[in-house]
Amino acid sequence: MIRSLYYKFILGYVIFGLLGFLVIGTFASEITYDYLVREKAELLYDEANQLAYDCSAVYNGASSPLETVSHQLSILSPSLQSEIWVADRNGTVTIDSENGSRQGLSVSFDPTALGNKNYGIGNFYGTFPYDVLSVSAPITGNYTIYGYVLIHMPLTQIQASRDGILNIVYLTFGIIFILSLVILIIFTLTVYFPLKKITAGANEYASGNLAYRIQLASHDEMGYLAETLNYMSDKLNQLEEYQKTFIANVSHDFRSPLTSIKGFLEAILDGTIPPEMHDKYLNRVITETERLNKLTQGMLTLNSLDSKGLLFRTNFDINRVIKDTAASFEVVCRQKNLTFELTFADNIQMVYGETGKIQQVLYNLTDNAIKFSPNGSTIYIQAYPKHEKIFISVKDMGIGIPKDSIKKIWERFYKTDLSRGKDKKGTGLGLSIVKEIIQAHGENIDVISTEGVGTEFIFSLPRPVNL
Repeated sequence: MIRSLYYKFILGYVIFGLLGFLVIGTFASEITYDYLVREKAELLYDEANQLAYDCSAVYNGASSPLETVSHQLSILSPSLQSEIWVADRNGTVTIDSENGSRQGLSVSFDPTALGNKNYGIGNFYGTFPYDVLSVSAPITGNYTIYGYVLIHMPLTQIQASRDGILNIVYLTFGIIFILSLVILIIFTLTVYFPLKKITAGANEYASGNLAYRIQLASHDEMGYLAETLNYMSDKLNQLEEYQKTFIANVSHDFRSPLTSIKGFLEAILDGTIPPEMHDKYLNRVITETERLNKLTQGMLTLNSLDSKGLLFRTNFDINRVIKDTAASFEVVCRQKNLTFELTFADNIQMVYGETGKIQQVLYNLTDNAIKFSPNGSTIYIQAYPKHEKIFISVKDMGIGIPKDSIKKIWERFYKTDLSRGKDKKGTGLGLSIVKEIIQAHGENIDVISTEGVGTEFIFSLPRPVNL
């Protein structure tokens, strides 16, 4: 059974309330009770000492007779909510605050039984049917103990005071507990409801509905998470669309040469093509096979770049790579009467990168330049420093790229209409590979093109580093 985070939070909130009341009802109750007992004991003890002093003066004949103390006790007793006795040395009550109802009562009173405390709790030697807080003070004079002043407060008075204080504490805690519902409401609005929307969105994405949008307008972490998931779904949706397009393009580009190969071979086998023309059509089969191989190699290259494989970078001379690349097109250039014009700012220009990948960039750009250059024209390749970079330019005097196609030339399998009419052997992957390689090096590549004038590709490479 799935336990909702929201219900866990509510359960924790309820447990917090119950534990709060339990702690107040036990620990707080005991602490308050002990505090009140000590406070009342000190108060009663001070009063008992004052009365003992007054009684001491009476016994010494310094004031009115002892019976006059009875009136004082009857006045003080209600304010203290206690019984007050005056007993002789033998523990016999001589005066009390209860209109003499306790007079003559003899108690086995032992003042030393309290030890170092100035109060005791109990029924005072069986005198009371309930527990009382009792304090005593000796009546002394001329180094003689005449008797004792005893004050007894029922514990129910202290318990009532404790309960009154606890009621205030309970009420305060209850108000705080109710006010803390604001936290629960805030949690519900800012965490629980947004989390439900995010969970619903995640379930939609898991079921394949990548077009689903999580509608969350908050600007906190929940809003950021929702926007992140929306962004992720957009990217996954784009990836899905790209995969569909990729498969469609691959199917199209593979189908054409495979159909040609199949047709040529079937025509040779059934005799449609006479033996004297076999060589011609077998060469066409080889050409289509090479096209398939080139397409496969291009896809493998893109796949290796997509997997974020590490580049094996070293310092190398870009001038030498440009010269070697130009030399590899010597036969093709002779057929079209094309010439290269190589311009270098210095004899040796060192850069930092993966030699093989940069050579592939130059090969693809040069191959494009040759493909779209008219016979007898010149292809210009330059390498020159600027700031902390080395810039390489490949420029042709060819047919150029239409304005509406410049942004699309980097897309995989994209071919302009002019490209399709000019050359049927292209795979549409060359420039995609170029851009992926340059971006893998952390650099940029730009294109400048005018229809009927020519096209120039410019990319940068970092200067060499100390290895």
